[in-house]
Amino acid sequence: MIVPTIKSRPVYGTLAQQPGTEHLLIADAEGAEAILDLAASALPGFFDTAEIVYVPRSTGDKYAPRLKALKPARYHESPTIAAALPRLRQTFATAHMGLRLYLSGTEGLIGQAMQAALEAGIDHSSIQTEHRGSLARRVQCVHCKGITEDVTTQPAECAHCGLLLLVRDHYSRRIAAFQGVCINAEDRSEVPPAEEVFR
Repeated sequence: MIVPTIKSRPVYGTLAQQPGTEHLLIADAEGAEAILDLAASALPGFFDTAEIVYVPRSTGDKYAPRLKALKPARYHESPTIAAALPRLRQTFATAHMGLRLYLSGTEGLIGQAMQAALEAGIDHSSIQTEHRGSLARRVQCVHCKGITEDVTTQPAECAHCGLLLLVRDHYSRRIAAFQGVCINAEDRSEVPPAEEVFR
Protein backbone atom coordinates (compact mmCIF):
# COMPACT_ATOMS: atom_id res chain seq x y z
CA MET A 1 0.00 0.00 0.00
CA ILE A 2 1.24 3.49 -0.85
CA VAL A 3 1.70 5.69 2.21
CA PRO A 4 0.76 9.29 1.26
CA THR A 5 3.83 10.94 2.82
CA ILE A 6 5.73 11.79 -0.37
CA LYS A 7 4.45 15.19 -1.46
CA SER A 8 5.76 14.87 -5.02
CA ARG A 9 4.14 11.47 -5.60
CA PRO A 10 0.85 11.52 -7.53
CA VAL A 11 -2.31 10.66 -5.63
CA TYR A 12 -4.03 7.54 -6.96
CA GLY A 13 -7.73 6.85 -6.68
CA THR A 14 -10.09 4.03 -7.60
CA LEU A 15 -11.24 3.38 -11.15
CA ALA A 16 -14.89 4.19 -11.80
CA GLN A 17 -16.86 4.45 -15.02
CA GLN A 18 -16.90 7.93 -16.56
CA PRO A 19 -19.27 9.21 -19.22
CA GLY A 20 -17.53 9.10 -22.59
CA THR A 21 -17.71 7.86 -26.15
CA GLU A 22 -14.64 5.59 -25.89
CA HIS A 23 -12.80 4.01 -22.98
CA LEU A 24 -9.12 3.03 -22.98
CA LEU A 25 -8.06 0.86 -20.07
CA ILE A 26 -4.33 0.29 -19.59
CA ALA A 27 -2.96 -2.01 -16.90
CA ASP A 28 0.00 -4.10 -15.93
CA ALA A 29 0.23 -7.12 -13.62
CA GLU A 30 -2.22 -6.80 -10.69
CA GLY A 31 -3.65 -3.66 -12.28
CA ALA A 32 -5.94 -6.09 -14.09
CA GLU A 33 -7.80 -6.51 -10.79
CA ALA A 34 -8.79 -2.83 -10.88
CA ILE A 35 -10.27 -3.29 -14.38
CA LEU A 36 -12.15 -6.39 -13.20
CA ASP A 37 -13.48 -4.48 -10.19
CA LEU A 38 -14.57 -1.63 -12.50
CA ALA A 39 -16.32 -4.16 -14.75
CA ALA A 40 -18.38 -5.42 -11.80
CA SER A 41 -19.96 -1.98 -11.37
CA ALA A 42 -19.95 -0.75 -14.99
CA LEU A 43 -23.19 -0.19 -16.85
CA PRO A 44 -24.15 -2.70 -19.55
CA GLY A 45 -22.44 -1.92 -22.86
CA PHE A 46 -19.44 -0.20 -21.24
CA PHE A 47 -16.94 -2.54 -22.93
CA ASP A 48 -18.62 -2.24 -26.34
CA THR A 49 -16.54 0.90 -26.97
CA ALA A 50 -13.57 -0.04 -24.78
CA GLU A 51 -10.02 -1.05 -25.56
CA ILE A 52 -7.87 -2.89 -23.03
CA VAL A 53 -4.08 -2.76 -23.27
CA TYR A 54 -2.53 -5.19 -20.81
CA VAL A 55 1.06 -5.98 -19.81
CA PRO A 56 0.98 -9.24 -17.78
CA ARG A 57 4.56 -9.00 -16.45
CA SER A 58 5.14 -11.73 -13.82
CA THR A 59 1.44 -12.66 -13.54
CA GLY A 60 1.57 -14.71 -16.76
CA ASP A 61 -1.90 -15.95 -17.74
CA LYS A 62 -3.53 -15.25 -14.39
CA TYR A 63 -5.66 -12.29 -15.55
CA ALA A 64 -5.62 -12.24 -19.36
CA PRO A 65 -8.50 -14.75 -19.87
CA ARG A 66 -10.72 -12.80 -17.46
CA LEU A 67 -9.93 -9.49 -19.20
CA LYS A 68 -10.74 -11.02 -22.60
CA ALA A 69 -14.00 -12.41 -21.18
CA LEU A 70 -15.16 -8.81 -20.65
CA LYS A 71 -15.41 -8.72 -24.47
CA PRO A 72 -13.90 -5.28 -25.07
CA ALA A 73 -14.10 -3.85 -28.60
CA ARG A 74 -10.31 -4.27 -28.77
CA TYR A 75 -7.81 -6.17 -26.62
CA HIS A 76 -4.04 -5.93 -26.91
CA GLU A 77 -1.44 -7.70 -24.81
CA SER A 78 2.11 -6.42 -24.71
CA PRO A 79 5.24 -8.11 -23.31
CA THR A 80 6.56 -4.95 -21.63
CA ILE A 81 5.53 -1.39 -20.85
CA ALA A 82 8.18 -0.11 -23.27
CA ALA A 83 6.71 -2.27 -26.05
CA ALA A 84 3.19 -0.93 -25.35
CA LEU A 85 4.17 2.76 -25.45
CA PRO A 86 4.39 3.20 -29.26
CA ARG A 87 0.88 1.73 -29.62
CA LEU A 88 -0.40 4.01 -26.86
CA ARG A 89 1.20 7.09 -28.42
CA GLN A 90 -0.44 6.24 -31.75
CA THR A 91 -3.80 5.77 -30.04
CA PHE A 92 -3.46 9.08 -28.19
CA ALA A 93 -2.43 10.89 -31.37
CA THR A 94 -5.62 9.79 -33.17
CA ALA A 95 -7.98 10.05 -30.18
CA HIS A 96 -11.26 11.93 -30.46
CA MET A 97 -13.16 14.02 -27.94
CA GLY A 98 -14.92 11.83 -25.42
CA LEU A 99 -12.03 9.40 -24.83
CA ARG A 100 -11.70 8.38 -21.19
CA LEU A 101 -8.45 6.89 -19.96
CA TYR A 102 -8.12 4.43 -17.06
CA LEU A 103 -4.62 3.50 -15.80
CA SER A 104 -4.01 0.81 -13.19
CA GLY A 105 -1.10 -1.18 -11.87
CA THR A 106 2.45 -0.18 -11.00
CA GLU A 107 3.70 3.38 -10.71
CA GLY A 108 6.01 2.69 -13.65
CA LEU A 109 3.09 1.93 -15.95
CA ILE A 110 0.85 4.69 -14.63
CA GLY A 111 3.59 7.32 -14.85
CA GLN A 112 4.74 6.43 -18.37
CA ALA A 113 1.21 6.11 -19.79
CA MET A 114 0.16 9.37 -18.10
CA GLN A 115 3.24 11.11 -19.51
CA ALA A 116 2.45 9.90 -23.06
CA ALA A 117 -1.22 10.92 -22.72
CA LEU A 118 -0.44 14.42 -21.47
CA GLU A 119 2.17 14.93 -24.21
CA ALA A 120 -0.53 14.07 -26.76
CA GLY A 121 -2.89 16.66 -25.29
CA ILE A 122 -5.25 14.33 -23.42
CA ASP A 123 -6.90 16.43 -20.72
CA HIS A 124 -5.91 15.32 -17.21
CA SER A 125 -9.57 15.37 -16.12
CA SER A 126 -10.20 12.51 -18.59
CA ILE A 127 -7.65 10.27 -16.83
CA GLN A 128 -8.21 8.05 -13.79
CA THR A 129 -5.50 6.11 -11.99
CA GLU A 130 -5.40 3.31 -9.46
CA HIS A 131 -2.26 1.78 -8.01
CA ARG A 132 -2.27 -2.00 -7.64
CA GLY A 133 0.56 -4.42 -7.03
CA SER A 134 4.27 -3.85 -6.60
CA LEU A 135 5.80 -0.75 -5.03
CA ALA A 136 8.99 -1.24 -7.08
CA ARG A 137 10.28 2.11 -8.29
CA ARG A 138 11.35 3.45 -11.65
CA VAL A 139 14.54 5.40 -10.85
CA GLN A 140 16.46 8.01 -12.81
CA CYS A 141 20.16 8.32 -12.01
CA VAL A 142 20.78 12.07 -11.64
CA HIS A 143 24.38 11.55 -12.81
CA CYS A 144 24.00 9.71 -16.14
CA LYS A 145 20.22 10.31 -16.59
CA GLY A 146 19.67 6.59 -17.23
CA ILE A 147 16.45 4.96 -16.03
CA THR A 148 16.52 1.74 -14.02
CA GLU A 149 13.20 -0.11 -13.90
CA ASP A 150 11.66 -2.10 -11.04
CA VAL A 151 14.02 -1.04 -8.25
CA THR A 152 13.15 -2.75 -4.98
CA THR A 153 16.31 -2.14 -2.91
CA GLN A 154 17.85 0.76 -1.05
CA PRO A 155 20.52 1.55 -2.18
CA ALA A 156 20.28 0.37 -5.81
CA GLU A 157 22.81 0.07 -8.61
CA CYS A 158 22.26 2.20 -11.71
CA ALA A 159 21.75 -0.15 -14.66
CA HIS A 160 23.55 2.31 -16.94
CA CYS A 161 26.61 3.76 -15.19
CA GLY A 162 26.92 1.31 -12.28
CA LEU A 163 26.87 3.96 -9.53
CA LEU A 164 25.35 2.94 -6.21
CA LEU A 165 22.27 5.12 -5.80
CA LEU A 166 20.34 6.35 -2.80
CA VAL A 167 16.75 6.19 -4.08
CA ARG A 168 15.19 9.44 -2.95
CA ASP A 169 11.52 9.94 -2.23
CA HIS A 170 11.36 12.74 -4.80
CA TYR A 171 9.13 11.73 -7.73
CA SER A 172 9.43 13.59 -11.03
CA ARG A 173 6.16 13.58 -12.99
CA ARG A 174 8.01 14.96 -16.02
CA ILE A 175 10.08 11.78 -16.38
CA ALA A 176 7.76 9.48 -14.40
CA ALA A 177 10.54 8.33 -12.08
CA PHE A 178 12.04 8.71 -8.63
CA GLN A 179 15.46 10.31 -8.39
CA GLY A 180 18.60 8.39 -7.43
CA VAL A 181 21.81 10.06 -6.27
CA CYS A 182 25.23 8.45 -5.67
CA ILE A 183 25.33 7.25 -2.07
CA ASN A 184 29.10 6.78 -1.82
CA ALA A 185 30.50 9.61 -3.95
CA GLU A 186 33.24 10.49 -1.45
CA ASP A 187 34.48 6.95 -0.90
CA ARG A 188 33.47 4.31 -3.46
CA SER A 189 34.80 1.56 -1.21
CA GLU A 190 31.93 2.28 1.19
CA VAL A 191 29.19 -0.05 0.06
CA PRO A 192 26.20 -0.10 2.41
CA PRO A 193 24.21 -3.35 2.36
CA ALA A 194 21.17 -3.31 0.10
CA GLU A 195 17.81 -3.86 1.76
CA GLU A 196 14.61 -4.69 -0.05
CA VAL A 197 12.30 -1.83 0.89
CA PHE A 198 10.11 -1.23 -2.19
CA ARG A 199 8.07 -4.41 -2.61
